[in-house]
Amino acid sequence: MIPDPLHPALVHMPLALVVLLPMFTLAALLVMRRGAQPRSIWLVVMALQVILSISTWAAVETGERDEDYFEHGSSEEAFEAHEELAEGFEIFAMVVLPLAAAGFLAGRLGQAARYLYLAATIGLLVVGAMVGHRGGAIIYPNGAEATAEALTS
Repeated sequence: MIPDPLHPALVHMPLALVVLLPMFTLAALLVMRRGAQPRSIWLVVMALQVILSISTWAAVETGERDEDYFEHGSSEEAFEAHEELAEGFEIFAMVVLPLAAAGFLAGRLGQAARYLYLAATIGLLVVGAMVGHRGGAIIYPNGAEATAEALTS
């Protein structure tokens, strides 16, 4: 059974990936320093970045589709801020994709791309956390504890 609205079910994938990606990238760099083949290790990182990009696109698309469902319960400013930040995050994830691909290059250029990509994943984490926080504020305007209390009362 497909949830309706679909957006809340899909947003968790990019949020989880944006947290895990810097850790996987750092681990890949450490394993490569110990002599592992960069291409085989970097393939995991690249796959995660592709999944992040696709899942972010899907989350933004479903957010736009499900907008009317969520909009009436929140302030227009909070909703707009979340939407604009999510769209920026989507662009950021797509722009970082070629940098991740450059990590497959040999030599210093590939190595530089991999370290720049690590920095980019930290930037993605910061922006992703902001998007998630603002989305959570729409769903839980008084905080999750207050919402849970209201539901159990």
